[in-house]
Amino acid sequence: MMTSDLIQAALYIGLLVSAAIPLGLYMARVFTGEMTFLAPAERAIFAPAGVRAGEGQHWTRYALSLIAFNAAGFLVLFLILRFQHLLPLNPQGFDGVPAHLAFNTTISFVTNTNWQSYGGETTLSHLSQMAGLTTQNFVSAASGMAVAAAVARGLSGRQVRTIGNFWSDMVRAVLYVLLPISIVLAVVLIAQGTPQTLAASATATTVEGAQQTLALGPVASQVAIKQLGTNGGGFFNVNSAHPFENPTAISNLLSVLAILVIPVAFCFTYGRMVGDRRQGVALFAAMGIMFVMAFAAVYSAERMGNPLHAAFADPAAGNMEGKEVRFGVVNSALWAVVTTAASNGSVNAMHDSLTPLGGLVAMLNMQLGEIIYGGVGVGLTGMLLFVILTVFLAGLMVGRTPEYLGKKIEAREVKLAALTLMVMPIGVLSFAALAIVAGTAQSSVQDAGPHGLSELLYAYSSATGNNGSAFAGLNANVPWHNTFLGLAMMLGRFGYIIPILAIAGSLAAKKTAPPSAGTFPTHGPVFVVLLVVTVLIVGALTFLPVLALGPIAEHVSMIAGRTF
Repeated sequence: MMTSDLIQAALYIGLLVSAAIPLGLYMARVFTGEMTFLAPAERAIFAPAGVRAGEGQHWTRYALSLIAFNAAGFLVLFLILRFQHLLPLNPQGFDGVPAHLAFNTTISFVTNTNWQSYGGETTLSHLSQMAGLTTQNFVSAASGMAVAAAVARGLSGRQVRTIGNFWSDMVRAVLYVLLPISIVLAVVLIAQGTPQTLAASATATTVEGAQQTLALGPVASQVAIKQLGTNGGGFFNVNSAHPFENPTAISNLLSVLAILVIPVAFCFTYGRMVGDRRQGVALFAAMGIMFVMAFAAVYSAERMGNPLHAAFADPAAGNMEGKEVRFGVVNSALWAVVTTAASNGSVNAMHDSLTPLGGLVAMLNMQLGEIIYGGVGVGLTGMLLFVILTVFLAGLMVGRTPEYLGKKIEAREVKLAALTLMVMPIGVLSFAALAIVAGTAQSSVQDAGPHGLSELLYAYSSATGNNGSAFAGLNANVPWHNTFLGLAMMLGRFGYIIPILAIAGSLAAKKTAPPSAGTFPTHGPVFVVLLVVTVLIVGALTFLPVLALGPIAEHVSMIAGRTF
């Protein structure tokens, strides 16, 4: 069984890389303006808006354009949710969404987090799902892709003041990448059995002869972009564990491939855009090492199972609590790692039922800043912050001013990178501590003891990391958590994007110098290992103490046979 599992995992990685390399090279041509076959559609969009797509923007103007666009998207989506009872395409007759939940949901989808404090099929109308959430699935993903393209230009530019045009980058990301692939994926999902209808429900007769009402809706179109754009928000409450969202083994494979294909492809996009493909391969290798380590840890923990279940479950089956029998341990573990390595957040098994060590790895993936491929575009930029920190440390070791891509990394860049790496601990540790002090943590968690702490930590790790998955045992649909989780999402999104754009703008204005005998190469195995070690040390030093109180303490208790 283990051999079969490992073959499945190896097949997945092979398919992923095979798809990501050509897609990455294609996206590089998209963001360098080489692809023009949709130019008429671009002009039709830009002309009414008064956008001059060929006009470059300074990093400050690029950032302000992104913020303005997201602010407008926030307002539109918030109003849709609040007044959905007055709008069409509401066959279920749902009321408007309460203010605190609408605030949380709007921020969630605008920031590409897709945290859901509600059940989609029992809360939102078809219009809210389509015009509201699915629209943001496209444009929030495109915004992240635009940032990555801008950063690549900034790092490769030579004494220039501009890093591209946000409006052009965002529109091209949708037209040339997200929309066509999503259409194909949605059609395939429909063929596999995923519904795509404006009907509210269907009535089925169960095996026992009872009548059951099954919620329906425009599911396939939302599932396609939720996976491809690393959004993750499900049409149904149980997300991709629902047979309508994920009906077959083929849909499961396609979904888990879609989650990572663009984040992985961006490594190769980056290498081509900066003029040195070895740089992209080095980032791909560092992320790949951590991905394989994470999968090995989660799979081992879930395959070993929970000794407390030995009396009533077959130990050879591993930990099947909270998992679909049709997916088993390996596909559940793989999805858990993929969705938390990317900022996706969709699930095909309940993470609250993972073993303590399995849950720890999923949580740590997010706490590292979701840089193991991460979200579309923003995962790459998050990893580049660690690259700057790594070359700074390497420069200290050899006694030279640190350099990256021929440009000196000076105090401004290092300070911005260091401050940005404080976003995760502030959003996770500070906001979780506030919830505990206020008493809302104790009233919202489902379980006592260390697992209850893990439920709270996971929620704020997910929000700050713009992931969206959850330990389902936390009741987050209360004003406190909806508000502070929303603030954590904003901090995690813009607290990363704005500084990395500032770094890109600073480096774009610098001269490049040819490598010398003392230049530390940033494309070889030594750099890859140093980068991985830097990421793990920063994450361990920041979160190990609180993880010791949560999942590690729970694991020790489980081994000792103690429950809470």
